[in-house]
Amino acid sequence: MTIEPSRTPAVPSPTRVGQGTAIEQSRAAAEVHAAVVVAQQVPRITATAVAQMRESCTRMRLAERAFYRYPRGGQTVTGASVHLARELARCWGNIQYGIAELRRDDEHGQSEMQAWAWDVQTNARSSMIFVVPHKRDGKKGQAPEVLTDLRDVYENNANMGARRLREVIFSVLPTWFVEEAKDLCATTVEKGEGDKPLPQRIADAVKVAEQWGITPGQLEQRLGRPQSAWIPPDLAQLLVIFQSVRRGEIRLDEEFAPERVTAGEIQAQATVHSGSDPVANEEDPESEAESTLVDEGWPAAAQPPDAKPAKRTGSAAKA
Repeated sequence: MTIEPSRTPAVPSPTRVGQGTAIEQSRAAAEVHAAVVVAQQVPRITATAVAQMRESCTRMRLAERAFYRYPRGGQTVTGASVHLARELARCWGNIQYGIAELRRDDEHGQSEMQAWAWDVQTNARSSMIFVVPHKRDGKKGQAPEVLTDLRDVYENNANMGARRLREVIFSVLPTWFVEEAKDLCATTVEKGEGDKPLPQRIADAVKVAEQWGITPGQLEQRLGRPQSAWIPPDLAQLLVIFQSVRRGEIRLDEEFAPERVTAGEIQAQATVHSGSDPVANEEDPESEAESTLVDEGWPAAAQPPDAKPAKRTGSAAKA
C-alpha cells in the first residue's frame, strides 16, 4: 500500500510584479532592518525619555486630550486616550506603530483591520486583527445605523482602529511609565496651566458650558454641588466631558439631564407673577392689583419697564 505524501495547498500569488511593487518590497525590508540596527546602535536613554514625558504631561494641550469618556451598559467608561498613547510612544522612542485595513467587504458590510506596535529595541511587538462592521451605534432603544457613504465608513474604521492602536501601544510601553503619565495629566487638568485663580477658571468653565447650551444649574446638578463649592477635580471632570463630546464619544444629553425645578421654585414663580392674591388671579388673569395701582395715580416709573398697561376697571373705567 502506497501512502501519498500530503499536499500543501499553494498560496495564491500575483503572476506579475511590477517594478514599483518590487522596489516597495525591497524598501520595506530595508527600512525594517535599518530601524533595528539604529535602535541597537542608538538605544534610548530612560532618564531622557522620562524627562520628555513629564514635560509633555504638564502641558494643558496634551492633558485635556489625555482621557476619553463614553457610555456603555448604562455606565460611563473612562481611561487614557490614543492621543496620550502616541505622545508616550514618541517620548519613549524606538517604537513603530500603525493601523492597516487588510480587506474591505462591502457585500457583507465589514472591514478587516490590523493595529500593531513594535518596540524595535527590545523586540517587543503587539498586534491585533479585528473586524469592523460598517455600522454606527444608534441612540437608546434604536437599531444600529448601517453605513454606506465612503466617508462614514472611513471615519468609523479610523475610530475603531484608534481604540485598538491605543491598547497595543500601551502593551509595549512600561506600566510605570504609562501610570506616571496619567497621574501627571490628571494633575495638570485639575490645577490648570499657569497661575489663573480657581474662581476665574470656574467662570471660564461656566462660560464655555453656556456656549454649548448648558446652564449653570445643569452643571451644579451634574457635579452635585453649587459653584461656590467647586474644587479643581470638578473642573477636570467637566473638561474631560466636553472634550469627549467634541470628539463624538458621548452626547450632551447623556451627561447633562434637564435642569430640575423644585415645587418651591414653581410656587415662588407663581407668586411673583400673580401678585398678592394668587387664588384671585387664577380666576381673573388680569390682575386687579395692577389696575388699582394705576388708578390711584402711581407714577409710571414705579412700574417695571416691560410691564403692559393695565386695564382700568370699575368706576375709573367709566370715567
